Parts: sequence; structure tokens; C-alpha cells
Amino acid sequence: MNKIILIGNLGKDPDGTYTANGTAVTKFTLAVSRRAKTTEGEAKVETDWFSIITWNKLAEVCNQYLRKGQKVYIEGRLSMRTYTDKLGVERMVVEVIANEMEMLSPKPKAEEDNDEIDALLAELEKQ
Repeated sequence: MNKIILIGNLGKDPDGTYTANGTAVTKFTLAVSRRAKTTEGEAKVETDWFSIITWNKLAEVCNQYLRKGQKVYIEGRLSMRTYTDKLGVERMVVEVIANEMEMLSPKPKAEEDNDEIDALLAELEKQ
């Protein structure tokens, strides 16, 4: 089973685009922090950064409603791929392909926005 669950904060605003065939795709980074102790016993916070990719309706929702700094729950799978950079060096990247997202930061103030978000997320759960 390939499943990952993350709770963290967006590192920047999502970047939403469409593929050549019209499929929505949105990418963003997620900072996940945890408390740890140094070898001397001092408390510190460590942060891991994850690249998140969403597709279709979920991509549209993420692009429209998520913003830098918001706390979100992400569920999906890990994906590893290789590519060749501009200098011809082969690189490997690990990404999270998200299939579920839940906003954990307070909802927008406008009530009609809340209703629209809830309806879109409910529609995604049916799929």
C-alpha cells in the first residue's frame, strides 16, 4: 500500500494550470513541522517540505481556495520520478499525488464562500 497523510502549512500560493488536453493540475509545497530534541537535550523544531500535486476537481478547488500559510490535511500517495535538468544532469524527485484535502485553517468570512467550498468538497467525496 502506498499512502501518505500530512498536516502542514502551504509554503506559497498554489500554482494551477491545465494540461494540453484540458485537465486541471495544481502544485504547491507543504511545510510539515515536528518538535525534536538535540543531542544536548535542547528542544527544536524540524520542518520537512513536500511537493504536492492535485488533479481534476481537487486541483481546481486547491487553486481557488488555498493560500500561503493555510493549514491543510493532505492524503495521497508518494510518487518518484526522474528527469534531466537544463545542465543534462539526471535528477530524482519525490512528490505527493494528493487525492484528498481538507482545509484546517478558519474558513473564509463570506458565508457564500463557505457553502460553495462545502459543496465542492462533498462532490469530490462522491467520486
